Amino acid sequence: MADPVAAAIDPTAKLVVRNIGLLLSGDLATPILDADTVVAVGGRIAAVGRAKDVDQDGATMVVDARGSPLAPGLIDSHVHPVAGDWTPRQSQINWIDSTLNGGVTTMISAGEVHMPGRPKDVVGLKAMAIFAQRAFTGFRPGGMKIHAGAPVIEPGMVESDFKELADAGVKLLGEVGLGDVKDGPTARRMVGWARKYGIQSTIHTGGPSIPGSGLIDSAVVLEADTDVVGHINGGHTALPDREIRCICEGCGRGLEIVHNGNERAALYTLRIAREMDQLGRVILGTDGPAGSGVQPLGILRMISMLSALGDLPAELAFCLGTGNTARMRDLDCGLIEIGRAADLVLLDRAQHSAGRDLLECVRLGDLPGIGMVIIDGVPRIGRSRNTPPADKVPVVVGA
Repeated sequence: MADPVAAAIDPTAKLVVRNIGLLLSGDLATPILDADTVVAVGGRIAAVGRAKDVDQDGATMVVDARGSPLAPGLIDSHVHPVAGDWTPRQSQINWIDSTLNGGVTTMISAGEVHMPGRPKDVVGLKAMAIFAQRAFTGFRPGGMKIHAGAPVIEPGMVESDFKELADAGVKLLGEVGLGDVKDGPTARRMVGWARKYGIQSTIHTGGPSIPGSGLIDSAVVLEADTDVVGHINGGHTALPDREIRCICEGCGRGLEIVHNGNERAALYTLRIAREMDQLGRVILGTDGPAGSGVQPLGILRMISMLSALGDLPAELAFCLGTGNTARMRDLDCGLIEIGRAADLVLLDRAQHSAGRDLLECVRLGDLPGIGMVIIDGVPRIGRSRNTPPADKVPVVVGA
């Protein structure tokens, strides 16, 4: 299905971001690029390099980073949208726009499970998923990209239901286990049908979270074989360490760590992934809105926490919330690469942080300040209303 927002992007628009102080790529293999300029044409990255080596002629907009570092827009791998920019879970409006002010440019739904009266019959759940997919394709608050329409599987679904969903544009399953399918064999069969038709799957991991959910332990996770192990650190209640290790070692799927989970279990998962030399499997989400609220800075907080307490270099921590997720979720953003969507965040050390620069600020556990968020090559916000003020702030100097 065509994206009406993407269709509105001017193919001739040319953005130049220059005087970048540090360029974070989102790629674990090369997390820092030797470049100070990014050029985007038609909303996609067209050049990355030194100012003298890239074509800046004909720019329709120029952003002077003024020494600010630049990173790919952050990706939240686990959210629960419902209707527009409102969440009934906390009766809060503008939570998506607020998250944009946390540097997140893309969200992935793990199921629209907080919809009041959420239907559990097969016809109803398919209808709700298709509605959400359509609605959030056309509705992008502040430019935020929201991949939604993630049905929760229920007993009675057959293979043709998954084909119908895929044909309608649905590409995600909500968390397996939030419905009445909680056993491994049934989940594995339905996940297999979903995968056959190009629908990606996630499983609830740990203790129950909302009414109707239940314990999903390592045996069910491994048998279900979803593409992503959702909130492996619990959402909120984590499994015992031995079961977390069993999951990490027993499958090759994505290991999702979330803000609304057990922080000690998050650090334990990170340590195992590094021991296995499989850091590329680790992705980040917030699992919000949830009972603990809305977390506009949740991905930034995870990056800082994992760096500071997990002894992970900050430039690698950023990859967990950008490039890792993009590759795991098959997205066209999340990496500073030619051809990728020009979804970018300019940020710097928070004013008065003990860290001398962005990376040290994060490594010490402080939140950085966001100076500008760009989506599809268009600046969407300037200085964030939610982060501490950045030391260096970019400006638009030409258009």
